[in-house]
Amino acid sequence: MKPLMLTGASYLQKAGLDVCVLERRHLIGGAAVTEEIVPGYKFSRASYVLSLLRPQIVSDLDLKKYGLKVYLRDPNAYTPLIEPVRVKGQERYTEFEALLDRIVTSLDPMLDSAPVDVSSPWKHRSLREKYATLTKAKQLYNCARQLGRDSLAFYELMTAPAVKVLDKWFESEPLKATLATDAVIGAMMSPESPGSGYVLLHHVMGELEGVKGAWGYVEGGMGAVSNAIADCALDHGASVFTKKPVKEIITRNNEACGVVLDDGTEIKAKVVLSNATPKVTFLDLLTENVLPEEMRKDLELVSFESPVTKINADPNTGPDSVMPHHRCTIHLNCEDTADITQAYLAAKAGEYSSRPMIEMTVPSSLDPTLAPPGHHVVLLFTQYTPYTLAGGKAWDEDEKNKYADMVFGCIEQYAPGFQESVVGRDILTPPDLEQIFGLTGGYAPGFQESVVGRDILTPPDLERIFGLTGGNIFHGSMSLDQLYMSRPVPSMCNYRLPVRGLYLCGSGAHPESNPNIR
Repeated sequence: MKPLMLTGASYLQKAGLDVCVLERRHLIGGAAVTEEIVPGYKFSRASYVLSLLRPQIVSDLDLKKYGLKVYLRDPNAYTPLIEPVRVKGQERYTEFEALLDRIVTSLDPMLDSAPVDVSSPWKHRSLREKYATLTKAKQLYNCARQLGRDSLAFYELMTAPAVKVLDKWFESEPLKATLATDAVIGAMMSPESPGSGYVLLHHVMGELEGVKGAWGYVEGGMGAVSNAIADCALDHGASVFTKKPVKEIITRNNEACGVVLDDGTEIKAKVVLSNATPKVTFLDLLTENVLPEEMRKDLELVSFESPVTKINADPNTGPDSVMPHHRCTIHLNCEDTADITQAYLAAKAGEYSSRPMIEMTVPSSLDPTLAPPGHHVVLLFTQYTPYTLAGGKAWDEDEKNKYADMVFGCIEQYAPGFQESVVGRDILTPPDLEQIFGLTGGYAPGFQESVVGRDILTPPDLERIFGLTGGNIFHGSMSLDQLYMSRPVPSMCNYRLPVRGLYLCGSGAHPESNPNIR
């Protein structure tokens, strides 16, 4: 169960329906959870920053009443350089940021409505369906009209490689590489991949505290988002159960009528909402003969490739000296877009680069509830790591430790003394990789002396623990063939399924905005 499923439960319960929420793990939230890997230290174990939770949901469900508190990050990003270089382009950056803001403002209405339905012949639709289609088509037209002079820039972002877009705007390689991280984060593509510009655009589509494009930390970790939504659902009468893995969705006469749990318990329902990935929902939980064969083949071809590994490290005491750059995302190995591309090519060959792309965050620099006074929690999100290593080799503990040591070694180059702080670690598996390092301590010389353990999640680990097929944090690749009316596949456009009463409500369906996107 993840926040979007809990969101659906809250809305339905408020509307007067009787809702039952089933969570596979021991705590609610899916990948948006807070866990004490070390007693006294709270880690956003998978998802670690918030932005794409729709403001209307926060308002409708009164989430602040249920404890949701967000710390906006200022500044937003920091990229240290091993070799000093003069970075130019501040004026152009302001213009570029304004362009992205205008584009996402134009597209914003599309994020709160279903795609235009092109899946059934016009003559076979009811009058109500025709009216709904025309309304959405008008909305698309209005979005296009509002884009106006930015239409060509939007088209380029949707289709071109991010490097092409960034090269037109900037000369400074460190600036381009830093911006390029948002064009590939969580995606198995390089800044040179066509369409990577859309991923960059996607990451500024959110809003926090009325600030468009802002990202922030949630007090108490990302689990606090899930808990606030769950408390709203419970307050209105919903039932929420943990440690209740679903084995099968029950269907009769092409209609969903309940679920069967792993322990054999059968729960009847008039409507079933699934926040699992499209693969899990339609290929694993439905019996094979329920979906048309052509639809099954389409679903089998959906890409769930993921390049991410998340590492959470445990702290010892460290100096309590928080600087402004500790509050933002710290980008390491991001001096040159060529390094990012090289890391991508290594992963496609079943290897990992000696200079992976690293995003480091220190949420305790703003949120004092995560660690004891003078201590800090550090999270590392790294790319690129393949689901399966070259030669079919799996991610065993030795390989994960090797990768983690290499990542720590990279950090050592920027923060001398880092590795000396690591005295223990707890490692999971690579496929669950989606977000890489969760370290505790300050980002400064001597940091390693503050780390006493680490939790490593590779793509297979992310899949096993959080149910993220392939370890993909978006529930499916963000390529153009898997967006809008084609998400997850064209034959399911507008949530029209051959199984009545069954709905996909996670990131695998449009809109792919999700509070646990990163």
